[in-house]
Amino acid sequence: MINILIADDQKHIRDGLQAMLQQFPLELGFIYCAANGVEALQLLRQQNIQLVITDIRMPDMDGLELMARTKEERIKVDYLIISGYSDFAYAQRAIALGAKAYLLKPVKREDLQASIEHVMQEVRARQALSRNMKHLSRLAKETDRKELSMYMQGAANEEAWILQTQQQNPQLWKNYRLCLLREKLWINQPGASSSHSMESIAYRVYGKQGCICLQHSPQLILAVDASVDTDALPAALKAEQIRAISVMTSPQQGLKELPASYVQVMELYRNSYLFPEQDCILPAHTEGLAQQWQLPYEEIYALFQLIGTRNNVKITEGISKLFHKDVLQRYHIRYTQDLGRVMIQMLREYERVIRPYMGEEALDIKCLQNLFDYPGIRDYIQALQQQLLRLNQFYYEFKCHYRNSQDLNEAIRFIHENYYKPLDLAMVSNHVSLNYAYFSNLFKKNIGKGFAEYLRDVRMGKARKLLAKTEHKVVEIAAMVGYESYKSFTRAFRDVMNMQPTEYRQLIRRKPEQSFLEEDEYETV
Repeated sequence: MINILIADDQKHIRDGLQAMLQQFPLELGFIYCAANGVEALQLLRQQNIQLVITDIRMPDMDGLELMARTKEERIKVDYLIISGYSDFAYAQRAIALGAKAYLLKPVKREDLQASIEHVMQEVRARQALSRNMKHLSRLAKETDRKELSMYMQGAANEEAWILQTQQQNPQLWKNYRLCLLREKLWINQPGASSSHSMESIAYRVYGKQGCICLQHSPQLILAVDASVDTDALPAALKAEQIRAISVMTSPQQGLKELPASYVQVMELYRNSYLFPEQDCILPAHTEGLAQQWQLPYEEIYALFQLIGTRNNVKITEGISKLFHKDVLQRYHIRYTQDLGRVMIQMLREYERVIRPYMGEEALDIKCLQNLFDYPGIRDYIQALQQQLLRLNQFYYEFKCHYRNSQDLNEAIRFIHENYYKPLDLAMVSNHVSLNYAYFSNLFKKNIGKGFAEYLRDVRMGKARKLLAKTEHKVVEIAAMVGYESYKSFTRAFRDVMNMQPTEYRQLIRRKPEQSFLEEDEYETV
């Protein structure tokens, strides 16, 4: 599909040509009209037009001058010339200027259609060639970039390749820095990366000859002109409302220094996590970082002593103290990584203790293994704090469960050893040092029956043994199992066994092979 401009000073010719074009079975786009060369040139500057059908003789600016002006201004457009027999000399000049065809007035429909079809074929061929050339150019550039990237990261290459590549952009490689751009994001922030936008801004700041992209991911790395102020790119990113940290090496001379420069930029990148308030990290920021240290093991152990308590605030304060920026910024980033590894080790050890109790629940410790998976140090500390507080909650529930089990087991033991005494809930809860109401709810929740019902069932089990194995009178057995009156004992026995104590004794002695006895042991929680 092509756009066409008709330039002729006679309106009826313009209208006739336009009507003729609209009837052709061709895929034509917009059709523009101009009364002279001046109007035509203005339209050619403003619109995307592929073909001009123009008369040679027009006022103000004729067709030949129009062709010459578009050639001077490098406006890419094809021409079809229309004229009378007397203008043949002009037509020859037009063809010399690159006109695709010469048509005599009056223009014949079949001649015009054939000429336009010929131009359309040429336009399509040029467009296809242009696309292929652009594709090949992109492939060549991408191949060059990949080779540069591999060389930058330590891959060996021949001396001839290094010299040849350096000559492709000698001015840049004479004095350059490596620049790594890390976008400031919030953890789990939605949206696409601004990598291409940042690259585009960098080319705008340094120019086509002053900037080469060497790597797009996982971080954007550029070689940039070292003579440009280091604040220029951060300022341009900020102006475009892109929150990013720029990491820049010291100036380098020669392509041979590229691998060493890459080592430096990656070292600066890792240490940039220590300076979240800085928009541009330079070697000067990391020169004073200590390379040796002793981890604060006592503070770490003290922090984990709080696990299993209700001291979430103290735990949060402990993490903030261990990972305070004034502490971290004294040392190389490896200190922060070592500190994180010790925290992960402690988390794993504590989780291992309570893992059987946790069931399907689990800590996400794997998410803490790599600090550089996070947009910044604050996000990593926040994730670490979240896992530590989850561990605290799990551990607290585990300790409560364990402590409750111990208390209940002691309460059950106490009941079985003192069932014959006038026991009540207050006596037992006091024995295990638990609040009366709390113990009542805990007992029913874990045992499945209330205290009074449980005590009655224990006493009935003892009574059945005495009825079966001894000659004690029923009134004596009632007192022996903790009942103050014969009447209350027989009523309780009847409720449980659906018969009188005497009936039970007779039944069990007639059928000794049927055991109605219970074990004297008791289950623990």
